[in-house]
Amino acid sequence: MSRWMIFSVIAGLGLVVDQATKLYVDRVMALHQSIPVIDGLFSFTYLRNRGAAFSFLSNVSWRLPFFIGITLVAAVVIIVALKKMRDDQKLAQAALAMIFSGAIGNLIDRVRMGEVIDFLDVYWKTHHWPAFNVADSLICVGVALVALDMLKEERNQQVRAD
Repeated sequence: MSRWMIFSVIAGLGLVVDQATKLYVDRVMALHQSIPVIDGLFSFTYLRNRGAAFSFLSNVSWRLPFFIGITLVAAVVIIVALKKMRDDQKLAQAALAMIFSGAIGNLIDRVRMGEVIDFLDVYWKTHHWPAFNVADSLICVGVALVALDMLKEERNQQVRAD
């Protein structure tokens, strides 16, 4: 399977799942409503975030153009990186597709509503991790897979050098 096919399938599926879950939450839940899934650990909680992770920059006037600009730059960097990859770097190709998909998913929210829908709420008793969404998950897993691929590449280079 070509890198562009891998990228298109993963990015497309990620984007569809992200947008479908956000649309579903927006339609069936009231803002700030919480539905416990695993008591004391995980709930679906409908929130809106004007900033980035941990509400970073949520109260500055230039946040929207900044986030849109950063996302567009990241998308171009991802496409260029994908183009330069070797065909055998399937893990990195999949990882970049996940990061791209997550970034575009949140970009769609920002352009459409000026904020991002979050609904995955992980916590321990009263200590909450900031709520997140499928796009955020795709970005985090994608970054972890890129790091794993980099370690694998480094190990392969050391084996070849020895």
